[in-house]
Amino acid sequence: MKVIQFTNEKQLIKKAMKQDRSAQRRLYELHSPKMLSVCRYYIKDIHQAEEAMCNGFLKVFTHLQSYKHEGSFEGWIRRIMVRESISYLRTVKKLYFSEDGDFETGDSVNNIKSELDVSHIQQLIDELPEGYRVVFVMYAIEGYKHQEIAKSLGISESTSKSQLFKARKLLQSKLNAQNKLSYGTD
Repeated sequence: MKVIQFTNEKQLIKKAMKQDRSAQRRLYELHSPKMLSVCRYYIKDIHQAEEAMCNGFLKVFTHLQSYKHEGSFEGWIRRIMVRESISYLRTVKKLYFSEDGDFETGDSVNNIKSELDVSHIQQLIDELPEGYRVVFVMYAIEGYKHQEIAKSLGISESTSKSQLFKARKLLQSKLNAQNKLSYGTD
């Protein structure tokens, strides 16, 4: 088997658009670790996250012709992975969003400060209810605005804001409880 070296991503994309399997494989190898992380933010189970990622890459290669070379290719793939993860959650788990409720708009709950490793933070995020977790990840990690989240998830902006507030509050209370245990204070 002939090994082909590709020097840049644009060349890889052009070859992948022509159904060059080795170029597609190389693009997958370059981007799959980071895209698995994206899917994993939304989906607790690693195997289900891998499934969503694979479905996302199938869409990437199926719709590669629609990539307009505007912005980063990684960003384009990332948006596909976010949509695929949300779609997966809708079909498999039925996303649930609690009713709009009272919430503060201040940053009083946005002061999560702790020296936690990434896997521990992921575990805390995994423990959030589905609706809270999806909105939290889209807003705090992916950088979506509430209007974009609302449109993407088919909810109101106020529901998005409420879910974020509740997610932050729940994360803060979990961190506070862990800090009390760590430091032995009540």
